[in-house]
Amino acid sequence: MRRLFAAIAAIGLLATGLALSPPAQADTQTCEQYGTGSIRDGRYIVQNNRWGASTRQCINITGTGFSITAADHNNATNGPPAAYPSVYFGCHYGNCTRGSGLPKRMSEVSSLSSSISYGFAGGTYNASYDIWLDPTARTTGQNGTEVMIWFDRQGPIQPIGSRVGTKVIGGRTWEVWSGNIGWNVISYVAPAPIGAWNFDVMEFLRDVKARGAITDSWYLTSVQAGFEPWVGGRGLAVKDFSVTVNGGGPTTPTTRPPTTTPPTTRPPTTTPPGGGVGSCRVTSRVESWNNGYVDHLTVKNTGSTAINGWTLGLRLAAGQRFRSGWSATWAANGSAATARNLSWNARIAPGASIDIGFEASHAGTPTAPSAITLNGKACSR
Repeated sequence: MRRLFAAIAAIGLLATGLALSPPAQADTQTCEQYGTGSIRDGRYIVQNNRWGASTRQCINITGTGFSITAADHNNATNGPPAAYPSVYFGCHYGNCTRGSGLPKRMSEVSSLSSSISYGFAGGTYNASYDIWLDPTARTTGQNGTEVMIWFDRQGPIQPIGSRVGTKVIGGRTWEVWSGNIGWNVISYVAPAPIGAWNFDVMEFLRDVKARGAITDSWYLTSVQAGFEPWVGGRGLAVKDFSVTVNGGGPTTPTTRPPTTTPPTTRPPTTTPPGGGVGSCRVTSRVESWNNGYVDHLTVKNTGSTAINGWTLGLRLAAGQRFRSGWSATWAANGSAATARNLSWNARIAPGASIDIGFEASHAGTPTAPSAITLNGKACSR
């Protein structure tokens, strides 16, 4: 969360004519206080955003998010955090992502879904998912309501204001806090750490509306995910982040990370000798825009024995080029691409499924891949 101090600092930067960092390529590090970098062709922006401390902080910008590589913070836990390194979709203090369609009036938003995958580490911090709303279509600041969703909380820290009750959203009972720091802040604190989640953001916004903090005439300006570190923070990461806003005009489909939290029991990452072939069925859901698309693949084990370790092979249509993927280790050679399991999704029980996906460019018509195989055996479609 960029608090009032950050707003003042950002205005100061603009007033002196100091430009923000240029868009970064994948796996680029920045230690600049307000250093930024765009990812996925500018559809998201990563920001270092060290607004609350003079201590060093560096982030590594990846193709799908970022990780904190250095954090020397030691802020008092009864005061503000040191920073809010984060990735966002929309407009934030004059810096807008490509093709988001934001700001958008809430009455024109028919659905708002998102996926997030966090990597946790030591230190005192929260993993904060932020939604910014404003009574006007502002792109350069904030004077309305900020909604914070705390996916994790480590150390003796608490949200702005005071606790005002609980609310069941998405099958979880959340602590609800309310306060004001020049704008209203409504915070939802998870009962236990959430490592990954694919969820309906509108469930939270409907509750915010019921509390009188926003109306349908307000504007959604940005959606963000990151961390507020007070002490330390090295190793924290947003592994993947996506937002899809529907209603009121064209939107940009985005890549989605895993839809469920990885299991705590981690199976082997390689295929045992002579095993793990099985029978499979693959379903595909393509979302496209201009010259790109993402394909959400569901791989189901239709056999009677478990698959322990897998490699998925697929062939892209003519004119398509693989860009990146998620929930697997991806590699590409021309029109051929392969996906190998990660540690937490290596085992597919009989009748069970795993969700993975990839992003690619196309020359005019996005087409799902053909000739999909699992451990060398063709899958039904």
